[in-house]
Amino acid sequence: MQPPSALPFNALAARRIRAALGMGPEHVAHGMRVSYGLGYVTPDLVVAWERGVASPSGPELTALAGVLWCAPGELIGRPRSLREHRIARGLRPEDVARAVGLEPPRYLRMEEREDWRGTERQSAALADVLALSLPDFVAVTGREEHLAGLLRSAVGTRWQGYVRPVGKAVPLERRLLEKVLQQLHQDYQGQMVASLSWGGTSAAGEAGDAGRDFLDRIVEHFWTRVEAAP
Repeated sequence: MQPPSALPFNALAARRIRAALGMGPEHVAHGMRVSYGLGYVTPDLVVAWERGVASPSGPELTALAGVLWCAPGELIGRPRSLREHRIARGLRPEDVARAVGLEPPRYLRMEEREDWRGTERQSAALADVLALSLPDFVAVTGREEHLAGLLRSAVGTRWQGYVRPVGKAVPLERRLLEKVLQQLHQDYQGQMVASLSWGGTSAAGEAGDAGRDFLDRIVEHFWTRVEAAP
């Protein structure tokens, strides 16, 4: 089994919270050693975390949050995985497993493999216990790549034929999906027209690069359009 990837630690937040409490790195290290049994934590290690040279593990981050009197989520950048969302909420794997109706070992396997396989009911419970936004829910349940493929096809052909498939991937109102897909289609096609009409080879190449970048970030553009919709 591969070791879990480092958490997206927010070094600036850790340093800011410590300073606001009037604590030095030595106080933080002492608290983690005495209160949490992490005898190897030194002031130099705390400084390394705050400078972004190293990142704390899950247990280290939980202990650091306890010493700094804050929630673990305050010390994490934007969570990207199921595990990171759980830690950001200060929950144990057993807590999430119980909330969604899974045996802890089965839930933990899903988390470690980043392969969510819960039912619709369990997925809804997961979104509730982890307070997931719709974009985060789509990402952690493994639907983002499928959504990206649908969106790339929609902007490259007739977007109207993809309203229903996209609606199955993300539970949004049909009229909103129609508006967003039409806007994305217009954005992408506008870039493709520019790549054909610009006279210089260099300019056309730049327009082509912009089109490829647009497709690479298609899910990001989708959620931006959704959030901007009235």
